[in-house]
Amino acid sequence: MTHALPRFPNFIDGGLVPPQGDAWLDVYEPATGQVYAQAAASDAADVEAAVAAATRAAPAWAATPALERARILSRLADLVESDLEHFAQVESRDSGKPIATTRSLDIPRAVTNLRFFAAAATQFSSESHGMEASGFNYTLRQPLGVVVCISPWNLPLYLFTWKVAPALAAGNAVIGKPSEVTPATATLLAALCNEAGLPPGVLNIVHGRGVEAGSALVAHDGVKAISFTGSTRTGAAIATATASRFRKVSLELGGKNPYVVFADADFERAVDTAVRAAFSNQGQICLCGSRLLVERPIYERFRETFLQRTAALTPADPALDDTRFGALVSREQFDKVSACVDLARAEGASVLLGGSAVDVSGRCNGGWFYPPTVLEGLGPECRTNTEEIFGPVVSLQPFDGVDDALRLANAVPYGLAASIWTRDLDTAHRMAQRVEAGVVWINCWMRRDLRTPFGGLKQSGIGREGGWEAMRFFTEPRNICVELG
Repeated sequence: MTHALPRFPNFIDGGLVPPQGDAWLDVYEPATGQVYAQAAASDAADVEAAVAAATRAAPAWAATPALERARILSRLADLVESDLEHFAQVESRDSGKPIATTRSLDIPRAVTNLRFFAAAATQFSSESHGMEASGFNYTLRQPLGVVVCISPWNLPLYLFTWKVAPALAAGNAVIGKPSEVTPATATLLAALCNEAGLPPGVLNIVHGRGVEAGSALVAHDGVKAISFTGSTRTGAAIATATASRFRKVSLELGGKNPYVVFADADFERAVDTAVRAAFSNQGQICLCGSRLLVERPIYERFRETFLQRTAALTPADPALDDTRFGALVSREQFDKVSACVDLARAEGASVLLGGSAVDVSGRCNGGWFYPPTVLEGLGPECRTNTEEIFGPVVSLQPFDGVDDALRLANAVPYGLAASIWTRDLDTAHRMAQRVEAGVVWINCWMRRDLRTPFGGLKQSGIGREGGWEAMRFFTEPRNICVELG
C-alpha cells in the first residue's frame, strides 16, 4: 500500500521500522499550516523493542575502544556535513525557521556536536589519588548502559546531537526521542548510522507523543538515565516519575532571561545584540533575552533605537534565502503566544510594536506567523514578566543602579541565563556573581564554548550539559582503593 505523504518511521536495531500499532501522527509545515508528512505514533510496545535492542547492543559498545567510537561519530559527522544542504532544507520546512538559519547555524552546530564529543571520547580520563606511602585510589568512569535522550522542537537536530553524541561517546546504548513536532532530521540522521558504522541497537530513535512514547521510556526499568530538554512542566513530571526509581536525570528546562544594559555600555553593540537575543528563532530559544532591563539614563534612547531595528524584522517565507524571521513551530505555539500578548494587554501593557498575527502572501497564506512584539509598562510581579512565553515577545523595564537591576533580574522563578552589558569591571563581576543564572554573558549573548557547563538554577532545571559535565553524567564513577603492603 502506498501513502500520499512521506513518513518518518522509528529506527530500532539498525533498521527503519513502522510503529507496531501502525499508528501515525500528522506533521505540519509551519509556514503553510498544512500537513506534509507523518511520523510514527509509538507506544509502549515500540519502546519495549527499542530498549531490548539497546540492551543487547550495550555490552559490546561499552567494550568498543574509545578510538573506534570516536571514529564512528566522526564519520557520522562527515556524512551529515556532506549532505548539509538537504538537512538544512528539511529542518527549515519542519520547524518554520529560515533556511538561512538552518544552513548557517543549526546543521553546522549539529556537525560540531558530533565532532566535539567524538574527540571527547578519546580524552575522557579516569582519576588517581595517592595516599602518601600507604596506597592509592583510582576512579573508573564506566558507561551506564541504556540511556534515554529526549530533545525539543526548537533546535531539532542541534539539541538531539547535543545529547546523543556524548551518550554514545561515553559508551552507552541510546534511545533518542525527538519532538513529534519536528521529527524529520532525526530520521535523516538515523538513515546515515549504518553507513557510519554504528552497530545495530547502539542508537535507536523512537517517535511519538510524550504522553505515550515519552512516558513509556521514562518508566521503563531497563533505562539507567534520562536527559531531557523541554518545558518546566514536563521536566517536573519526569522528576516525579523517576524519583522512586533512583535514576540519573538531567533536566534543561525553561528560562525568563534578563538582558541588562547599564548606561555605560557600548550602546550600538548592546542594541544590535538585544534584537538578536530577543528574536532569534522567532524567540523560541530557552536562552532568549525576553526581559530587557535598561538603566534609566539611556532608557528612552535605547527603546526608540531597539524599536527601529526590530521593525526591520519582517516575517516571510522561511524557504527564501533572504528571510530572517520565519514562522512559529506549531498552531499550539501560535495560539499560546497570541494568548500571552492578550494577557499582557489585560495586565496593562503598552504594545509598542507587533501584538497581532500577520499574513504572509503566496504559498505561506495560512502559516503561523507572529511578528516581533515589544511590551512596556509592566512591573516585575506580573505574569507577563514571570512566565515563559517562548515566542517573539519581549518586555522593557527601566532600572536604577546595580541593586535595582539585580532585584528585577532575579524576580522570576527561572534561572537559566543572563546577559550583562557594562564597561565597568566591578559592576560586571558583581552582577555575574549575584544574578541567579547558570549561564552569564558579559557584553555578549549566545557565545557558546562546548567545553563549558550548561544548565540553570531554580525552575530552569537540574544538572549540567556540555564538555566533561555531559561525559560525567553519562558514566558512573567507581572508586578503587589499593593498599600497598
